[in-house]
Amino acid sequence: MERTEDLIELCLFMGKIMQQNGAETYRVEDTMTRIAQSFGRYESQSYVTPTGIMFTISPGAHAKLVRVSARETNLEKVNLANDVSRKIASGDMSIHVAYKELRKIQTSPTDYTMLMQIISATLASGFFTIMFQGSWYDFLPACVAGGLGFIALINFTRLFEIKFVAEFVASLLIGFTAFSLFSLGIGKEVDKIVVGSIMPLVPGLLITNAVRDLMAGHLISGLAKGAEAFLTAFAIGAGIAVMFSLF
Repeated sequence: MERTEDLIELCLFMGKIMQQNGAETYRVEDTMTRIAQSFGRYESQSYVTPTGIMFTISPGAHAKLVRVSARETNLEKVNLANDVSRKIASGDMSIHVAYKELRKIQTSPTDYTMLMQIISATLASGFFTIMFQGSWYDFLPACVAGGLGFIALINFTRLFEIKFVAEFVASLLIGFTAFSLFSLGIGKEVDKIVVGSIMPLVPGLLITNAVRDLMAGHLISGLAKGAEAFLTAFAIGAGIAVMFSLF
């Protein structure tokens, strides 16, 4: 494989890792462009969307496409990828070494175990309830509802290809748990319990990236991420609304 092909593959691989793990569109494009410039290619062109990346070294050269099918939030991997790009820009890392490092980043497990994530979501639900002016009597039921909802989200995401179904089912469980505990006399304000419990499911980073992409002029990516965030919010709201109607 020629050096040009190596460079294209490296840039696409870098962009894919960043896009898969929650980086903004303009940051992905800027990183790919800077890597190309580090190797003397100053006319590179990139086109990044939430589901795919196209890149070419120069306007007259051929372009390559890589598909981004799965996306999650893992800013640690984004940070590690940025470290690799900075080493490339400073001349401390070759194309082949950088590709190997990116491969390690892609295949490395998350720093937080599933148990740690569940515990964090559980405690966050309780403290969000307190932040939203709930009482300490609502802390425990919010923790239980939020923890069970997060567990349901993890498991149903593996079962359903459409993640909005998993989010809808998780919000149903949160609503059912919150209302059930409240009916048993556990908790004082069920609305505060519900609001705090659903916060771990809210797509906060996605909404932030959508706004930042729109402000940076990436209209397609911004609208796509905004639509994804809206569908997630709709799934959460629909699940809670069903429980409100039943109770």
